[in-house]
Amino acid sequence: MIPEDRPITHSLSLPDTQSLPEGDKSVLHVWGKASLQGHVKISGAKNSALAIMAGALLCPQDCRLRNVPLLMDVQRMGQILSSLGVKLERDGDDLNIDASHIGQSKAPYELVSQLRASFFIIGPVLARLGVARVPLPGGCAIGARPVDLHVRGLQLMGAEVQIDRGMVNAYVTGGGRKRLKGARIYLDYPSVGATETLMMAATLADGETIIENAAQEPEVTDLANFCRAMGAKIRGAGTNTIVISGVERLHSVDYSIIPDRVEAGTFLVAGAITHSEISLSPVIPDHLTAVIAKLRDVGVKVVTEGPNSVRLIPGSLKATDIETLPYPGFPTDMQAQFMALLTLSEGDSIITETVFENRLRHVAELSRMGADIRVKGNNAIIRGVSMLSGAPVVATDLRASAALVIAALAAEGKTTIQGLHHLDRGYDRLELKLRQLGANIHRVKDDSEAPTEVEAGA
Repeated sequence: MIPEDRPITHSLSLPDTQSLPEGDKSVLHVWGKASLQGHVKISGAKNSALAIMAGALLCPQDCRLRNVPLLMDVQRMGQILSSLGVKLERDGDDLNIDASHIGQSKAPYELVSQLRASFFIIGPVLARLGVARVPLPGGCAIGARPVDLHVRGLQLMGAEVQIDRGMVNAYVTGGGRKRLKGARIYLDYPSVGATETLMMAATLADGETIIENAAQEPEVTDLANFCRAMGAKIRGAGTNTIVISGVERLHSVDYSIIPDRVEAGTFLVAGAITHSEISLSPVIPDHLTAVIAKLRDVGVKVVTEGPNSVRLIPGSLKATDIETLPYPGFPTDMQAQFMALLTLSEGDSIITETVFENRLRHVAELSRMGADIRVKGNNAIIRGVSMLSGAPVVATDLRASAALVIAALAAEGKTTIQGLHHLDRGYDRLELKLRQLGANIHRVKDDSEAPTEVEAGA
């Protein structure tokens, strides 16, 4: 069982909904041109937390997760786990998960339809129970993200899988323990979701599973480390070939989630666009290699200060070209934020989005603020302008919302941002952290509650 050095103080359904902002009803008001200064504490990685929460379904004992971010997506994943009979307790950034008794194998559509990452549960539920029923997932409208790679891999491991009226029904045939079988699986594309789903399923399978052309993202490695800490036998995570030797049973663990590299990158871009010197920790600099390289191309310095801290030193901004790629390439989750930065960089830049086909919807909103951007296919051509102007804008997805905040920080006048339910899915109290750096940013339930510019700058 988990150690009792840090007792859980209260129980809730994850996280406490009263402490989460009402993103679908509120707006952000941002007065630009404020200089930022100070230190930012980076929260745990959203994409790690969601996968690891699903991975806890593999363990019939208590698991404690540390450094869990306060996010709407984390709340939704917690609700999904609760619907399966899992007990959840949260104390600050710590989360206790008791999946000793999973009461059912079907996740509710109304929850899964709101969260793409919820489909991860099909792997561990199928491995534990021999049967799983999971609705096709939802999430941001940034393009098609099919689950065919997940399904094909489970079939290779001996599962019968049927998709009927939006429900994926998977079960293991035969008598006895109804365990999945080890298999050799080649992924046509290095999908993070498919890699993580199949890796979790393989931890309790009979025999050895080899996943080739696997995703190499740090969050995949973090999930593998979590499973290994529970007793799973996994090697090769972080490379394109992962080998899993199935075990009979996993055990309790106390595990800390890695820092969020996308949140860290977002704050670095915010510092760059406002010509501000800021520091960030904890971070893992190696996870930010592509982002730091492009920031240096743009003309700012990023200095590593110890093993888990970086400092951004501003400079004159100039154009650069970016192509999004699977890790270790430039992350698609940083594309929108860099587009905001490049709108104020001298010269012409080209951003090529290769991961999702519908992830340039923020162009129209940035253009409302005075950006000069043309879209041709999956390419955005950005001509740097001398200034952006505050305007009413609407977030179209999670990372687009961050891009609009970044642009607003550098714009003349006030920007009003709607669609904050996207922002709250993936950023832990972003406006609070920005205010602590000196930004004039305020969240209100409606425009009638908006502070004046004098009050905002107070």
